[in-house]
Amino acid sequence: MNKYVLKEGHSEIIINKSRFIGLIKNVESEEEALSLIAAVKKEYWDARHNCYAYIISGEQEIKRFSDDGEPQGTAGKPILDVLERQNIKNAVIIVTRYFGGVLLGTGGLVRAYGSCSIEAVNNADVCEEKEGTIITIEADYTASGKIQYALRQVGGVEIGTEYADKVKMIMCVEKEFEKKFLETLTEITKGNIKDSQMEKVKFTINNGEFIRL
Repeated sequence: MNKYVLKEGHSEIIINKSRFIGLIKNVESEEEALSLIAAVKKEYWDARHNCYAYIISGEQEIKRFSDDGEPQGTAGKPILDVLERQNIKNAVIIVTRYFGGVLLGTGGLVRAYGSCSIEAVNNADVCEEKEGTIITIEADYTASGKIQYALRQVGGVEIGTEYADKVKMIMCVEKEFEKKFLETLTEITKGNIKDSQMEKVKFTINNGEFIRL
C-alpha cells in the first residue's frame, strides 16, 4: 500500500564530526521537488553536499537521486532505498552534509545517509493510502441513526451531515467493505438508495479526519 507524507519530517545526526541534516516533504511534481532542492541548497550554501532522492507517482513514475559529489552510490541511492522500502510516493528526501574532516568510507556514508533519511521519515507524519467510495444519500431521521451505526460497524467515516426535511449524509467506506455496507444500506432504506451518489476516491484518515489524496 502506498504511503504519503502529510507533515514534513526533519532529522540531524553527527557521525565522526560530520553533521547530517535530513528533510522529507511531500511534493506533487518533479518541478516542485527540484524547487525544494534548490531552496535547501540555497539555505545550506556552505555545506559540502546536498544529496537527495524523490519519487513522483503517476502514469509513468519518476525516480531520481543525486550523490552531489559524494562517491557514486553512497548517498542518493541509500536515500532512494528508504523511500522505496517504505513505499512512500510523492516525496523528496534531502540530506545535507557538513564535512567534519574525517573520511567515513563508502560503507560509512551509505549508513549515514540511510540513517539520517530513516530518522526524517520517523519524525514525519506519514499516512497509508486507502481506496474507497464516498457515498452521499438522503435519509429520514429514523434511518439516519441506523446508517451511522452500520457505518461504524465497517470502520467507515462520516464526512458531513446536513439536517433539513431529511438528513443528507456524506460517508466514506473502504473498498473491501463497500459491498457489505451497500447491502445494509439497501436493507435500512428498504431499497431506496437509487438517488444516492457514489464517487471512487483515494484517501486516508488522520486523527479521525478524512483526507482526500
